[in-house]
Amino acid sequence: MMKYATTVLLLLLCLASCSESKNEEKKPLHDLVQYVDPQIGSVHGRWFFYTPAARPFGMAKLAPHTNAYNSQGGWGPTGYDDRHTSIEGFGNFHEFQIGGLVIMPTIGSLKTVPGTLENPDEGYRSRFDKETEHAEAGYYSVHLTDYDIRAELTSTERVALHRYTFPKTDEAHLIIDIGHKQGESSDVTDAHARLVNGDEVEGYIETYPEYVKFCDPEKRVMMYFVAKLGKKPIKMGSFIDSVQNVGATKTKGINNGLYLTFSMHQEEILEMQIGLSYTSIANARLNLETETKGKDFDTIKNESKNIWNKKLNKIVVEGGREKDRVKFYTGLYHALLGRGLSSDVNGDYPLVDGKIGKTSLDSDGKPKYHHYNTDGIWGGFWNLSQLWALAYPDYFSEYVQSNIDFYKDRGWLHDGAANGVFTNGVQTNFQGLLLASAYNVGIRDFDINNGYEAALKNELEYRGRNLGNGKYDLSHFIKDGYVSYKDTVISNGWVFNFGASHTLEYSFSSYAVAQMAESMKDKESHDRLMEQAGYYKNLFDPETKFIRPRLESGAFIEDFDPMRGWDGFQEGNAYQYTWYVPHDPAGLIDLVGKPLFNERLETMFTAAQKSMFGGNPEEIHSFSGVEKLYNHGNQPCLHNAWLFNYSGKPWLTQKWVRTICNEFYGTEPLHGYGVGQDEDQGQLGAWYVMASMGLFDVQGHTSAKPTFQFGSPLFDKITVQLDKDYYPGKELVIETKNQHPNNLYVQSLTFNGKPIAKNWMYHSELMHGGKLVFEMASEPDTEWGTKTPPPSMSTENNR
Repeated sequence: MMKYATTVLLLLLCLASCSESKNEEKKPLHDLVQYVDPQIGSVHGRWFFYTPAARPFGMAKLAPHTNAYNSQGGWGPTGYDDRHTSIEGFGNFHEFQIGGLVIMPTIGSLKTVPGTLENPDEGYRSRFDKETEHAEAGYYSVHLTDYDIRAELTSTERVALHRYTFPKTDEAHLIIDIGHKQGESSDVTDAHARLVNGDEVEGYIETYPEYVKFCDPEKRVMMYFVAKLGKKPIKMGSFIDSVQNVGATKTKGINNGLYLTFSMHQEEILEMQIGLSYTSIANARLNLETETKGKDFDTIKNESKNIWNKKLNKIVVEGGREKDRVKFYTGLYHALLGRGLSSDVNGDYPLVDGKIGKTSLDSDGKPKYHHYNTDGIWGGFWNLSQLWALAYPDYFSEYVQSNIDFYKDRGWLHDGAANGVFTNGVQTNFQGLLLASAYNVGIRDFDINNGYEAALKNELEYRGRNLGNGKYDLSHFIKDGYVSYKDTVISNGWVFNFGASHTLEYSFSSYAVAQMAESMKDKESHDRLMEQAGYYKNLFDPETKFIRPRLESGAFIEDFDPMRGWDGFQEGNAYQYTWYVPHDPAGLIDLVGKPLFNERLETMFTAAQKSMFGGNPEEIHSFSGVEKLYNHGNQPCLHNAWLFNYSGKPWLTQKWVRTICNEFYGTEPLHGYGVGQDEDQGQLGAWYVMASMGLFDVQGHTSAKPTFQFGSPLFDKITVQLDKDYYPGKELVIETKNQHPNNLYVQSLTFNGKPIAKNWMYHSELMHGGKLVFEMASEPDTEWGTKTPPPSMSTENNR
C-alpha cells in the first residue's frame, strides 16, 4: 500500500510539474514594482522623464507639472522638478517634442492662469506637502494643500485617468488648458475643445515644436482627446489667459481652454477618463471605450501595477544590496517608459500632414504590431537596444518596423519623430545601425527588404539630405573620406561644427550596415560600406595621437586643444571622442599604441572619479561634463570603461564599470544619474541594467556575429527570460559566487559548466540559454580574459 501511495504521489508531482511548465506565464510574479522609485533623478529631468502614471511604452503619460506652462519648448529639463513646492496642473501627453492637455482641479474663486513658482497665489497653482506625494510605476497621488484636494492619476495604454477628491463646495472647478506651450510642445498654433453630451469634452491641439521648425518646416503635430466626466458640471465657460467667457461651451484658438464647475459633497470623488489619440477624435473615443469599458480607477490602477510587474519580471535579480536593486529596477523602468505608442487600438497611426497609416491586422482584428513616437537613438546602441534585444525583442522589432513604415511614407529613416514629422535632435541618423543590429541578433520578423533598402540609403545616399533625415553633411564623408571642420548655421540661429564626431559616427554606422549587407549577399554594398567604416583613420593625428578635426584643404586644424568642448565634436571634446571607434577598438589601439592607449584610459577614469564620472557635482547642468576627460552623463563616452577588455586589462573594465555603478548612479532626486544630468529616455538607466548584469557590447550588436563582453555583476543571481519567438533558449541565468561590494574582480567564468577563458562570448551562444557563473574576489586576476580580445573590425576574420 505504501509503495502504491508513493507511486501516486510521484505521478501527481510529475503532472503538477508538467502543468507548471506548460503555463509558465501563470507563475507568481515577484513584486518588483516596489523597487521602482520615479523620484530618483527627478531634479533637472527631461520633459518625458517623470511620468509616473503611465504603462510601459504607453501613449497616456500622466504627470504633475511644476514648470511646464509656457516653457521654452526645446529639449531642456522641464515638466516636473522634485525641488519645487507647487503644482500648476496634471499633463496627459509627454513625449519628445509632444505635450499638451493639462487638467487642474481648484475650488473657490476661479482663476485661469497658473501663477508662478515664486508666487503661486497669482494664479491657480497649489502648494503641496512632499510627505503626501506618492509615485510608483503606473500611479501618482498628491494632496493639493491650497484646495484640500487629493489628486490621483493612473492610465491604460491610451487612456488617462484622473481622480480628484474634493472638500464640500459649490465652487469646485476643473481647468482644462489646451492652448499654451507645455514642456517640449512649443507653440500652439490651434486648439479646440467643446462640451458634448453634457458630461464629455472633446477636442484637439495643434503644435509647432522647436525641432520641427528646422527639421520639417511648416509641418504640425496633432493631439486629440475625448474626456468622459464622472458627473455633469453645473456651470462652465471658456478662457483666453485670464479673460473668461462665462457660459461658453466651446473654445478655439490659442492661449485658451475650458473650465467646468461642480457642486461637491465632503470627500466626494470626481473621476475623469480621457481617451487620447494622435489621429482623430473618433479614435480617441474608440481608445477610451475599448480600454476602459466596465473598469473603474482602482481596477485600472491595479492592472497597471500588474503589467509593470510582468515587464520587470523579464529580468529578476536576487541578492546584492537593496539600494542596487532600487537602481536596477528604476533604470529598467526608465528604459521601458520612453518612446511611447503613437498608434490606436485599431492600428491607425499618424502620418505627416494629417494622413493616417494603418497597420495590418491579425485574424482577431487586432494590429499585428504597434507604432511609436521617439527621440533619436544617439548612443542608444550602448544601452537601450542591447537591453531590448536581450529581454524585449518583440518591442525592438516593433520599434524598427515603425521606422520602416516611416521610411515608406517619407522616403527616409528618421532619427527622431513626432506623429509622422521629423524631429531629429542631433542631426545624425543611427536608425540604419539600429535596424542592422536587430537583424544581426536574429530579430527578423520585420519588413527586412524595405528595411535593408532604407538602411543602405541612410549610409550611402547624400542627395536630399537635410536636418530632418539627418547626416546633412554626408556628401563630404563619402566624397572626401571625412567631414571637414566648418560652421553650419541653421534657421533658428544654432551653429554646428561637428565634422570630426560625424566622421566617427558615420564610420560606425557604415560598419553596421555593411554587416547586414554581407548577410544579404550584397557584396558591392558591403565592400563600399567597409571602406567607409575605415574612414575614422582619416582624422587620426599621428603627432598628438588624437582624433583631430581637419579643414576642407586636408590640413589638421591649428590651435588644437583636445579638451575643448563642442569644437568639431558634438557634446564632447577630442579626448572623449578619440575612443569613439566602437566597431574597431583593435584598429584604434594599433594607431595609438597599446601602452599609451591604456595609460590614457587609466588616467581618464582616475581623474573622472573625482567628479563622480560626470561634470562638476556642484553644477546642475546636462552638459556639465562636456569639457572633462570622461562624461558618463552623456552618450559618447558610455562604452569607454569596457575598452580595457580589448587592451589586455579586463580587470580594469571590471573595476571601473562597478565603480561607475556605485558612484555615478544614486537613489536620490538630485543624485540619481550623476547630479542633474541627462537620463535621456532611459539610456543611462539601461546602461546600469546591462552593466550590473556584467554584460555589454562595445560594438552595439553591429557585428554580423555580435558578442557580449563581460564585466562585474552586482547581484547573486540574475534570471533573464528569453523570448521563445526569437531565441532558442528558455532563460539565461547569471550567478555570482563570492558576491560582495568589495569583490569587483572576476577570477573564473563558466557557461553551462564549461570554463570560459575569454572576456567575451557570442550573443547567439548565450541566447541558447543556460547558466553563466562568475567567481569573484577582491583582488584582480591579471591573467583571466587577457589572451583573446573581443572581435574587432580589424581582427574579426581571425576569430
